Amino acid sequence: MMRRARVLTLVSLGVAWSTSLAGPGVGVLLETRPAWAVAGLVGVVLFGATHAGVLYAAVTPGAARGRWDVAFVAASLLSVPLLAPVAVGRWDTWAWVGAALVGTAPVLVRRRSWAVAPVVVAVAVVVSPEPLRALVIAGGVGVGLALMHVLPVWLWDLVAQAQRGREARARLAVIEERLRFARDVHDLLGHRLTVIALKAELASRLAVVDGERAGAEADEVRALAAAALAELREAVHGYRTVEPAEQASAIEQVLTSAGVRCTVSVPAELPAAARELSWALREAGTNVLRHSRARWCSVDVVADADEVRLTVANDGATGARGPRGSGSFGSGLGGLAERLARVGGTVRTGEEDGVFTLVATVRT
Repeated sequence: MMRRARVLTLVSLGVAWSTSLAGPGVGVLLETRPAWAVAGLVGVVLFGATHAGVLYAAVTPGAARGRWDVAFVAASLLSVPLLAPVAVGRWDTWAWVGAALVGTAPVLVRRRSWAVAPVVVAVAVVVSPEPLRALVIAGGVGVGLALMHVLPVWLWDLVAQAQRGREARARLAVIEERLRFARDVHDLLGHRLTVIALKAELASRLAVVDGERAGAEADEVRALAAAALAELREAVHGYRTVEPAEQASAIEQVLTSAGVRCTVSVPAELPAAARELSWALREAGTNVLRHSRARWCSVDVVADADEVRLTVANDGATGARGPRGSGSFGSGLGGLAERLARVGGTVRTGEEDGVFTLVATVRT
């Protein structure tokens, strides 16, 4: 979804960007004075290049927008002395620059675009020998372009906010799960550790006056510590164990929210050994999100008499080399292969016609 909205916005902004080349470019072609023709060409190139850069950075997360903004402001200011005198009297060269500025104001300055448009139009009217024509070009054409871009820019803002919301929700879910696990561990061990500390202190005091009773207390401390360790291991095992159906459902939700069409087929009841496939599901889902440009993904789990087989396929293959290869998937799938091997399972990967497939099996 983010990719589609960004492409739509860039295509729409390309209409306004074309005015930064086509409109002033006509003025340069009409200029008969060589010096001003060269100056106008320099102005068109500088403004067009920085205009393209600042528009691209405005809808590209992680781009160096600050640098492009500075370069664009400098090029816009230089365009006035370089382009305003070009083809004067025959073509309002800088008015077309003003139209490009007004047309892209909704992207560059968002809510402050209403304050930018009058300033740009005023500059176009002042530097032009024919104020009315400059007003029509910078004001009329520029405002028309701006209105064309309101919907794509609004859509881009909504998608960007939704993406930030999903990321924030994911972070909150992780924090909440950590807090829940911390509470469980505290409730599980807090009382036992308190009792162990008290009994250990009592055994230390009794050691010099009643050795037999001190030994009994030490035995109780040992038993309490062993019980606490067993309960902790049980809690951690339950925390780390996830049913394949639950993992597949979580992956389906994450991929769908990321714009990947996902189909899942997992039996409701599976043998206990199939829980190890949850790790394969998690690794496969991570690979789809991080290492590919997939548009669809399928998850299929089949239980036979002696094994359970997981198949995950997507159309975003990027040259993975298998579980022990040196490709981008190598490390994660290598660890997964070792984990499944310990329980008699296997994992293999393949790539054909742009489709990457992971097949993991465990014996029942």
